[in-house]
Amino acid sequence: MQQITKSLVQQVIRPRTQESHKGNFGRVLTIGGNQNFGGAIIMSASAAVYSGAGLVTCATAPQNFVSLHARLPEAMVVDYQDEKKLAELIPQMDVIVIGPGLGTDATALAVLKFVFAQVRPQQNLIIDGSAITLVAQEKLALPQAQIIFTPHQMEWQRLSGIPVTQQTPTKNQAIQQKLAATVIVKSHRTEIYLPDSTIMWQNPVGSAAMATGGMGDCLTGILAGFLAQFSADRAQTILAAVYTHSAISDQLAQKQYVTLPTQIIAALPKYMAEMAS
Repeated sequence: MQQITKSLVQQVIRPRTQESHKGNFGRVLTIGGNQNFGGAIIMSASAAVYSGAGLVTCATAPQNFVSLHARLPEAMVVDYQDEKKLAELIPQMDVIVIGPGLGTDATALAVLKFVFAQVRPQQNLIIDGSAITLVAQEKLALPQAQIIFTPHQMEWQRLSGIPVTQQTPTKNQAIQQKLAATVIVKSHRTEIYLPDSTIMWQNPVGSAAMATGGMGDCLTGILAGFLAQFSADRAQTILAAVYTHSAISDQLAQKQYVTLPTQIIAALPKYMAEMAS
């Protein structure tokens, strides 16, 4: 497998053109966070904002509105069951994230099906967490879009049918090619499988300090923020986002036993400035 390098990240994260505005840095919609798991979608939206997305909207359960406004005033918020509003918003988006904290009940399934029906072929659609489980359980047809799955190994087992103990790069890639999507299998050494490529990538950074709740939600937001603003090379942008997530954790882990997703989010602007320089 080929390893992601710091130099690749530096090629992706470039200084911003001074004559620009928020519209130049992309629009992101994060969808998820039921009444019990609001923190997941708040972290996803936060990572998108802190990684530089120009405009971020969060579609979530109304119970999360106050918390989202308090923690992330930079993001707009809508009810994820408001189909009229979602139908207006989705076509405007460069990147859509669905799954963090979404749950697997009837409401979650209805939201997921509606989003799949609305998404456009040119849009990036990041499918994470319980949305992956719903796709696997309900055998949902995938929409025409630039799809990225971000499963941990058990979610990948559900989606691929490959038991965790039998997951190998060759087997993983075979299923990924059938899905015709990017697949990021999160593990000790996260693996990235890209469509239209035989090259398999491995993330060489990251540690057990990242083994805490919400870490995957954080990754979805970084992916969204990067894809929204760095469009020159989609594959490199995805790889750079995965590396950045873990590299920041490694910096924090030099002095901490565990690194929290919220700490990685807070450190994003400084790290990205270092890479851009």
